[in-house]
Amino acid sequence: MTAPQAAPLAGITVLDLTHVLAGPFCSTILGDLGARIIKVERPGTGDDTRAFPPFVAGESGYFAALNAGKRSIALDLKAAEDRMIFDRLLARADVLLENFRPGVMARLGYGWEVLHARHPRLIYGAVSGFGQTGPEAGKPAYDMVVQARGGVMSITGEEGGPPARVGASIGDIVAGMYLAQGVLAALFDRERSGEGRMIDVAMLDAQLAIQEHSLAITAATGTPPGPTGARHPTITPFSTYRAADGFFVIAAGNDALFARLCAALALPLADDPRFATNAARCENVHLLKRLIEAVTLGNGVAHWIGVLEAAGVPTGRVQDMAEAMRDPQILARNMVLPVTAREGGPGFTAAGNPIKMTGLPEAAARAPAPTLDGDRAAILRWLEDDPPA
Repeated sequence: MTAPQAAPLAGITVLDLTHVLAGPFCSTILGDLGARIIKVERPGTGDDTRAFPPFVAGESGYFAALNAGKRSIALDLKAAEDRMIFDRLLARADVLLENFRPGVMARLGYGWEVLHARHPRLIYGAVSGFGQTGPEAGKPAYDMVVQARGGVMSITGEEGGPPARVGASIGDIVAGMYLAQGVLAALFDRERSGEGRMIDVAMLDAQLAIQEHSLAITAATGTPPGPTGARHPTITPFSTYRAADGFFVIAAGNDALFARLCAALALPLADDPRFATNAARCENVHLLKRLIEAVTLGNGVAHWIGVLEAAGVPTGRVQDMAEAMRDPQILARNMVLPVTAREGGPGFTAAGNPIKMTGLPEAAARAPAPTLDGDRAAILRWLEDDPPA
């Protein structure tokens, strides 16, 4: 009988000094992979998101969803007694995460150079708006700022309309994902080299890195693309379409799929020179959409989803979050989880772990998010009972 496997990051301790979204999103990923996450929060107020709505029984659902299963200790890194506790935590930690403005940790005496000399195996992950270098490294930034500066807002929204922010906070979220990737690579490298590394992720850099078509179009033509609504700028038909009772998407990403779409809709367009190639379809995108919708407006969304799926054409209903949270496929993948209520506390809901891995059990629920400084006693006992080697 095969022994159960440990989670891949079991035994890894992460000191998470980050707040709001980018850093906590990173530590959530690491926690889902088995790491122990210790949130080091400001005394009195803690993570800013503790004050973010929506609230249930006075507690933030936003904070609960993003920090489920983590532990909290409140430390003032300018106070001698708290610095002593933090130093003991550093001696036990594998990873430190922070999202202060560049230079703040150094002024506190905990910059990368100092920590690397004291704890050469410690991995130091920093996420900030503009990174640790460059002429604007010290400037503050939020999600909308980097979506604007990085070009994302210029391609988001409807044609001819004003710039629009992407509805999800991708400025923070993508940076958090890149930081997690950097931490995992540094942990792997440490097994070979015995030394930790510093990871410097800028939210602005991450926004540029995810724009595959916009960068390619601008570099090749010298003309930056503008917003195209839901439509893909270089693949057609690849957009939202109207049915009699709502919207759905069609993603016919090659000539063979377009031919299947034409057959399913009884549209004699597959050999029409205006639409026979993807380049021609992109040139005639608005005409093609009118021709498709002249057919799809005749029946409801459910009808067309059935017709196109039977034909093997990628399609899907445009769902709101309530519908997505009831979607059988999403539920089958364990992607909507209750956050276990603390005794006397409210219950919340969070996303499940999207990383499915052999030997990594699927949780039936997420552990509760910590109260501010609620794990101080347990963390101090851990430091006493299991000192570093």
